[in-house]
Amino acid sequence: MLPAHEDDWSDSDDDVGSDVETSVLLGVPDGLVQSDVDISDAAVSRIGGYPAFLPSREPPFSSSHCKVCSNPCELLVQMWCPFEESPMDRALYVWGCAKPSCQGKSGSVRAWRGLRRNEKYAAKLEIKLAKKRAAEEAKAQVKALAEQQQHMPKKNPFSVCSVMTTNTFGIGAQMFGDTSPPLTGSAEPKPNKNDECDNENDDASDDESSSEDELLTAMASVTVTDSPWKTAPSYPPFYLSTVSEYLPPQLKSKVPPGTQITDRLVNEGSKGDKDKDISWASEAYEDSLEMDYVFERFTKRVAYEGEQCVRYELNGTPLPFSSDKIFSSLFPSPPAPTVPVTKGAFTVVNTPKRTYFPTNIQACPVCHGKRVFECQLMPNLINVVKRPNDAGKQATDEERRKAVERALKGGASDGSGMDWGTSMVFSCEKDCCFDDNGKEAKECWREEIVLVQAAI
Repeated sequence: MLPAHEDDWSDSDDDVGSDVETSVLLGVPDGLVQSDVDISDAAVSRIGGYPAFLPSREPPFSSSHCKVCSNPCELLVQMWCPFEESPMDRALYVWGCAKPSCQGKSGSVRAWRGLRRNEKYAAKLEIKLAKKRAAEEAKAQVKALAEQQQHMPKKNPFSVCSVMTTNTFGIGAQMFGDTSPPLTGSAEPKPNKNDECDNENDDASDDESSSEDELLTAMASVTVTDSPWKTAPSYPPFYLSTVSEYLPPQLKSKVPPGTQITDRLVNEGSKGDKDKDISWASEAYEDSLEMDYVFERFTKRVAYEGEQCVRYELNGTPLPFSSDKIFSSLFPSPPAPTVPVTKGAFTVVNTPKRTYFPTNIQACPVCHGKRVFECQLMPNLINVVKRPNDAGKQATDEERRKAVERALKGGASDGSGMDWGTSMVFSCEKDCCFDDNGKEAKECWREEIVLVQAAI
């Protein structure tokens, strides 16, 4: 149920419009995975279960070990998330320790990205890029020719030379320097726009027809049947489906006539029309010791879709759980402005605002490029990943509602010892894939940074 709007936000109910789509994708559970084919398919995103690896060589089992207690962890999520315009198949794996003493500590949740070059898609991508380059070159040539014509000296058509000229092509041919003889046949036909559209449609249909069988379905090269991965603890596997996040538009407050409101975040950092009507969702955080506005905003935002287990927004802004040290590092407090105070003159100073400025995130150790926010695990994930003996229980709507509320408040699930607010994953912006010698590789297995905010 959506939370009620405050009555004093708007002059009338007419200001309330339809929900606005954000740039965030939400991962929600979508039933148990019962197909062996899907379990071994790396392109099938999941919650729990066993991993389906992309690299041909099985990653070391220690990749899933908790850095606090050194015990193997359960797989929390595996997400199929290749980058656009990249020839690499890509999956993201996140493991989390369920030991109570490890909760909220660094290294208790670990994330890895697996990459494998897709040769068939790489060939199609190269053709697509070649066509794009050719079109850009042709456009540049046309532009250069037009500029050249503008700088060419114009001839006087009434001059003596022009009168004596017998060129049957007239002034136009003289200006372009055309000295070729006239064509005896018909002019070269112009390309039909319908043909161009057909070619584009053919390319699109080829991509769509082959994407499911050849590109998007990346069957795991490594099975975990006879490996230590099979002995690892695991949760029941659930399909992880993605839905768009929708939020109500920002309600306008009453302001005096002629007052101009400036939203610096929207003007400087918006990502298109999707963010224009929901600036409240990305506005700066206030510095206050009286109340944890961070947690308040977290619960309010998540309440619009309480089933969300993952928030995905590559190179976006994370949704912090509480005002802890991690929040302060990602949203540093701005320096307080110096206010001169003179006799009889006082200045009203606005409360300092915090904005997302993640300068303390460690760069990628391989390519030395910066890491960007990619996704975060949400409290409801703790409720979903139950122990095998609880997996068959059919929860009622009331039980699910109470479980979500308990997870949002930081209470541990009955089926897991995990107890954290959110876990944020920051990955290499370049999605680099190099071997130990620094050369480009066709596959790789790289660990990324996870910041865990403890439950309140």
